[in-house]
Amino acid sequence: MAGSKGERRMTGVKVNNVLGSLGLGILAILITVAIFAPQIAPYDPHDTYKWMERPSSEHLLGTNDVGNDILSEVIYGTRVSLFIAFTVSITAIIIGTALGLIAGYSSGVLGFLIMRIVDIFLTIPRMVLIIVLAAFLTQSIWNLIVIFIIFGWMMTARIVRSEVLTLRSQYYVDSAKMLGGSDRYIIWRHILPNVVPLVVVQFIMEASHVIIAEAGISFLGLGDPVARSWGTIFNYAFEYPNIILSDAWMWWMLPPGLCIAATVLGLTFVGYALEERLNPKLKTVVGMEA
Repeated sequence: MAGSKGERRMTGVKVNNVLGSLGLGILAILITVAIFAPQIAPYDPHDTYKWMERPSSEHLLGTNDVGNDILSEVIYGTRVSLFIAFTVSITAIIIGTALGLIAGYSSGVLGFLIMRIVDIFLTIPRMVLIIVLAAFLTQSIWNLIVIFIIFGWMMTARIVRSEVLTLRSQYYVDSAKMLGGSDRYIIWRHILPNVVPLVVVQFIMEASHVIIAEAGISFLGLGDPVARSWGTIFNYAFEYPNIILSDAWMWWMLPPGLCIAATVLGLTFVGYALEERLNPKLKTVVGMEA
């Protein structure tokens, strides 16, 4: 029985390693495309050619209804979509981690207020408010980023606070206090390093959520029409008359949709692999099962 459990554990580790490597490979390709978009794209995405041209040697994914090269649009859309996802995730994670550390380490009014704000935000239907705000504000990539950040930090704050509540009762924290360590020193030296694994995994998951949310907002026509993301490209394609009844959807709608799916899968694979490697609680549970 113990051998069987050990074999299952090893199999799970191998699967996670494979998925993690696959996810890293997908993300590496997408990030490379985003960074070197001007060098990789065959044309400027704003240049116009013969409209609604089918895929050919000149235009591998054809052209859209105004004559833009679709492959070039998708390549530049990689830069826009990843920029939004990573900017929002990094900022939201920093805010959520800072507030979670304060709320978890402070047992006073400040910590109470922070968590009440978190509870209020988490009870609000986030996507509905995001759509409403995006509809009323000017269609801009920066407005979208700000909106996503406003509604993206709460879960991180709650997760970090929960971990800090456990860590602050550990013996090494008590020892640091008895030796005269300041709260800032204890948080920076003893609390934060143990929270980082959770934060890294949360960053990956948040980026995945933003990719999906941004695609949905842009699909509704609320994205930036100038800085075209994958969702914006999908929206323009969907608005073309009878596109579903023709085969144009295969080279106009399918590529950005596949890019969105690939990015989410890549982030999810990396997130699962990192969660087992970086989260000591999961390691403990797996070790006990073995």
